[in-house]
Amino acid sequence: MAVLNKIRQRSLFLILIIALALFSFVLSDLFRNSSALSGAAQDVVASVDGTDINRQDFMTKVDNAQRQAQGQSSTQVMNRVYDQEVRNAILKSQLENLGLSVEQDQMRDLLKTNFSSYAEFNNEAGIFDENKLNEFIANLKAIQNTAQNRAVLGSFQISYAEWVNNEEAIALRAKEQSYFTMIRAGVNGTLAEAETDYLLQSDTRDLKYVNVPFTSIADDQVEVSKSDITKYINENKSQYEVEATRDIAFVEFKEVATVEDENETKNNVAKLLEDRVEFNNTTKANETILGFKNTKDIEGFVNSNSDIKYNDAFVAKSALPTVAADEIYNLNAGEFYGPYKDNGYYKLSKVVAVKQIPDSVKVRHILITYAGARNAQPDEVKTAEDAKKLADSIANVVKNNNSKFSELVTEYSADPGSVDKGGEYDYHPYNTMVKAFNDFEFENNTGDIDVVETIFGYHVIEILGQTNKSKALKVATVAQLIEPSERTIDNVFNTTSKFEVAIQDGDFQAVAKENNYAVKPVSLKVLDENIPGLGSQRTIVRWAFEATTNVGDSKRFPIPGGGYAVIQLVKANKAGLMSAENASATAITAIRNEKKAKMILDKISGTTLEEVAKNNGVATLTAAAVNMKNPTLSGAGVEPKVVGTAFGLEEGTVSKPVVGNKGVYLVQVTKITPAAKLENYQPMANRLSLTRANAVQTKAYNALKEAAEIEDNRPSFY
Repeated sequence: MAVLNKIRQRSLFLILIIALALFSFVLSDLFRNSSALSGAAQDVVASVDGTDINRQDFMTKVDNAQRQAQGQSSTQVMNRVYDQEVRNAILKSQLENLGLSVEQDQMRDLLKTNFSSYAEFNNEAGIFDENKLNEFIANLKAIQNTAQNRAVLGSFQISYAEWVNNEEAIALRAKEQSYFTMIRAGVNGTLAEAETDYLLQSDTRDLKYVNVPFTSIADDQVEVSKSDITKYINENKSQYEVEATRDIAFVEFKEVATVEDENETKNNVAKLLEDRVEFNNTTKANETILGFKNTKDIEGFVNSNSDIKYNDAFVAKSALPTVAADEIYNLNAGEFYGPYKDNGYYKLSKVVAVKQIPDSVKVRHILITYAGARNAQPDEVKTAEDAKKLADSIANVVKNNNSKFSELVTEYSADPGSVDKGGEYDYHPYNTMVKAFNDFEFENNTGDIDVVETIFGYHVIEILGQTNKSKALKVATVAQLIEPSERTIDNVFNTTSKFEVAIQDGDFQAVAKENNYAVKPVSLKVLDENIPGLGSQRTIVRWAFEATTNVGDSKRFPIPGGGYAVIQLVKANKAGLMSAENASATAITAIRNEKKAKMILDKISGTTLEEVAKNNGVATLTAAAVNMKNPTLSGAGVEPKVVGTAFGLEEGTVSKPVVGNKGVYLVQVTKITPAAKLENYQPMANRLSLTRANAVQTKAYNALKEAAEIEDNRPSFY
């Protein structure tokens, strides 16, 4: 009670304390979330010249794209949608400024162009019907707020909102096309430009030249300091501007089956061969469970005990596992081989049957389909019983008189792929047809006729020919995947944990080296998804770029296939100019060559090419028919400065030293061959116009994108 009285007496003081604590909590959260302090919108994926890309709309488009994407990760789809949204935002202001629009009549034409191939919008004659399009859109709109708010269109389903977005995208593409068409009209090549282009290619010079290469001075004779690199970077900023990156190092601890695990799997497979006695808790008595050797239900046994299902088909030797093909192929029916290791499994194989089957077969058939059969026409009314009776009747007719086969194909067969060929399928290999069809044609003889049922209906089949019969086997194989045991998985976990503990007080690299663990370095960009060696690991990339992750921090992450990777953040590189250390790989060579050029220039002496060549221990070289369009010197490669200098010389004149890409040159023109004048440069102007027009869309958009102010917030969301 005394305590409560003291609290009441000091209630104002306590309120102030609580208020300060709450304020401190909020303030610390603000500092952790820098976007809150900076005012960055939490629902904006990106801002393009002041136009926001809303997060909710963006996510909806990503979800829609993901449903239609095949073989792409969620990050790849997100990046694709982002690029499209940025493009739309960049071009939107251009289109609005020009007043470009798509009117109703044009929109209808565009929809017809885009959807004329869809059966939903075609009439009975297969022609696009605008009324069907209107009906489809009206139906979509009517069901948009119902549980069944999507309709089938082609091979996918679509909602009304998605249709509207699709229409907007079609209209936008049309406006973009008009925009780029106008630009193309302004980039046509003129006759003067065509003439210049022709002269650059056709004016030629024959040259003599001397090249004192940079390699004539050893690298160790040229000192390059850190300040040299820094100066070079600042003078060539465009080459060394980089985005923010993170350097990480990681050690993998994979859950891989040990030798003991392999042997255990091998023994488990071997035990399946023999019968075993088990106590039945239901009958309270021992009972014998038949093994692979004695079981009568081969398919059931394999499917119950194997990681690979039973294949009830005859196979040639080439289809048997390579490591055991010879052994299995020489077995008789009922004999076994194994256990043997193959492609990550231990296997035990039993030959079920041996048969001589042909390499290929030629057949003809009549397909009698029925309502509900695969690929049956919507107006098909025959039942399965009706189809079977008709097929049996046709089979009786052709068995007695197979000359009627072609006539009956035309009248009854529902297989569009063979009707025009009299029902024939030319020679084809094993397993080309569905199983029941395949079994009949390969396991019977030429001339045999019978009715076979498949998912497509009833087939009246006649075998017309078979080639090269050879031995084939039907093999039952029990296969068990070689996997790490629980013991191994526990050991990997414990080993990983010990490494994590050790690096808390020790150096990551040193601890790894002490334990003979391979350390793998990787440099990451903020939107990377894949890490070499680890696959798709977006969570690791996000962790590396989080504001709370500091250089030296480490963390464990699960990896595909089982196991862990312990990651350490080694370095955080800010966006901007590359550091001297990172730039040295490319900058040092360029700086050395600059210094070598000065050294060569200081020692060059002589008034003729021959004297310069002799004084510097190099040869005098020649180059014929050199042009400005392709400034290449035979024996030296692309050297635009040298070729450009040569075209400014009179015949017989020796140039001053020129610093080229590979060394210091002196050049002399030995022959000038002017280009012949043409009567008409229009064909060349046309080619220039076509080349420029083809590049307009890419170059114009890239120029607009480079000029735009783009704030990319994707790392905050993905």
